[in-house]
Amino acid sequence: MKTLPFLLEIGCEEIPDWMIPPALKHLGELFEGLLKEHRLSGQVAWLEATPRRLALKADGLPARQPANVEVVTGPPKAAGENAAAGFARKMGVEVSALKVVKTPKGEYFACRKRVAGRATAEILASALPELILKIYFPKTMYWTGKNGPRFIRPIRWLVALLGNRVVPFEIAGVRSGRFTSGHRQLGKPKVRVNIDDYRERLRENYVLVSAAERRARIEAGLEGALPDPGLLDTLVYLTEYPTPITGSFDPAFLSLPEEVLVTVMRHHQKYFSVRNQEGRLEPRFIAVMNTKDDPEGLVRQGNERVLRARFNDARFFWDFDQQKPLAARVEDLAHVTWQAQLGSYLDKTRRIVELVRELGGSEAAQRAALLSKCDLSTEMVKEFTELQGVMGGLYARAQGEPEAVWRAIYEHYQPVSMEDPIPSTPEGRLVSLADKLDTLRGCFAIGLIPSGSKDPFGLRRAAQGVVKILAESELPLKVSALVSGDEALREFLLDRVRYYFREVRGFAYDEVNAVLAAGWDDLADAGRRLEALRAVRPTPNFEPLAASFKRIRNILRQAQFAGGVEVDETLLEEGPEQDLYRAFSGVRARVEEAGADYRSKLEAIASLRPAVDLYFDKVLVNAPEERIRANRLAMLDRLRREFSSIADFSEIVPQGNPTD
Repeated sequence: MKTLPFLLEIGCEEIPDWMIPPALKHLGELFEGLLKEHRLSGQVAWLEATPRRLALKADGLPARQPANVEVVTGPPKAAGENAAAGFARKMGVEVSALKVVKTPKGEYFACRKRVAGRATAEILASALPELILKIYFPKTMYWTGKNGPRFIRPIRWLVALLGNRVVPFEIAGVRSGRFTSGHRQLGKPKVRVNIDDYRERLRENYVLVSAAERRARIEAGLEGALPDPGLLDTLVYLTEYPTPITGSFDPAFLSLPEEVLVTVMRHHQKYFSVRNQEGRLEPRFIAVMNTKDDPEGLVRQGNERVLRARFNDARFFWDFDQQKPLAARVEDLAHVTWQAQLGSYLDKTRRIVELVRELGGSEAAQRAALLSKCDLSTEMVKEFTELQGVMGGLYARAQGEPEAVWRAIYEHYQPVSMEDPIPSTPEGRLVSLADKLDTLRGCFAIGLIPSGSKDPFGLRRAAQGVVKILAESELPLKVSALVSGDEALREFLLDRVRYYFREVRGFAYDEVNAVLAAGWDDLADAGRRLEALRAVRPTPNFEPLAASFKRIRNILRQAQFAGGVEVDETLLEEGPEQDLYRAFSGVRARVEEAGADYRSKLEAIASLRPAVDLYFDKVLVNAPEERIRANRLAMLDRLRREFSSIADFSEIVPQGNPTD
């Protein structure tokens, strides 16, 4: 059967860059769902977008939906032959062609009817308006008046082609066709396209439909630029025809902290910073304009002029803020609200200082905690909020605070995400931990627990930071001591712990389950146990022994064995049973000698496999005699408990059998 390609383009006003990739993904999912719902073959070939368009191409669509056989039910069998004859005439068949089917209401006459498939173009024309308006955006708008359609931005044109023919439909007065729009300044407002020449016709009108092509064009002009994947992603979806240009600024501005200069260029102007071969910041920047060239340098000069004004503001703030030392700003925090029920930032600061003290923090850590939020009252942070903490550290350094203090302030917001490093000093880790714990404890205490996607106080991020610091540092702190008995907070942290070890550290889910089941109060220790488990798992004895531990767990559960029974060695039968007990005693001694070397401990435990296998082959655990049976259950229970402090081996799923 001949198949057809399909092209859809939704043209609109500029979409916010960060909304485009998820919207594009959702468009693809919706279209694949449409194909499945209507029994249409075909698949999405590509999805592309620019600030002014979302585009989808699909291949392999049939001209018509395949025919379908439906079973049409008629009157009940009890209605008699006349009712059956009338139903047969209605369906255009002989009475003999009718069947009797059983339904919840009884037996009914039924007829199999072949239903011809609808034209694919007809299906698409009917379904696409609703599909387009279902694309998810965090915010949408009316543009034709109240109760009109809603979309992220007003829809201005629609391209919908199945093969060479237009799929006709309409949204808010905009009819689908074969005309797209070129670049807003450089291209034609109406460009006729077909599926084969779509990309090329837009390229002729200064629109690069492919995000990969726009990315490559930007990267080609970034020589010497400070790597910034996030900014690159933003600019890819802010432009349709990106062209990098290099500008410069007065070298005198290099006297300002590098962090300030980079933040101004990145966050406020979307410029790339440039470094020399020694890694020092150069008085240059790279901007990306949405046009083909700048022959007279007017765009470059405009960017330089705006940046100069921004840098002058930053220099003024830097000098002005230091007229008042950080220590003199502590009381100012009483006028900065943290949360209505939890008080001001001064209240929060006092709690952080107290928590750092409780956690054994040094005088330097307590001093850093006291000054950690003071930069919130500075003009620099009011203007450049991204520099919270960082500016506090820079001001503390400039004002002569010890390195342990200023660096802890500088880094105390770290880690912001699971990809960020933890603070580099013990003082910074404690202040960061105390800050995040105070946020979590306070919000959970007043019921501000995240639900769904809502998390206005960033509690998931705070919990991730707590987990990452505890797991990657050697702070002698236990989770149970940090949650103050709040079980909901403990479970919240446990979710983050699972995510951290699975998604960030890359451990298998069953390894994580096994280790956490044996205890996770000490996250650094849990990490070491996981590393050892991952190292020993591929050895020949380990997974079979883990399967035996699962068997032991099931035997004890079925026997409802409550424990508390000592093993009576005199009741152990000669042969495999005594051999296992002796092997167990020897391995236990080796495990004790291994100390904190979890790999050696696990290797010793895995060496039990032959004795365990032989025991289960030769010994009947559920012996008829009650004393023997209880003693055997006691030995298995002791075996399980002795070696489950590293991991609950019964949680291990043998590879190749993930559903076991």
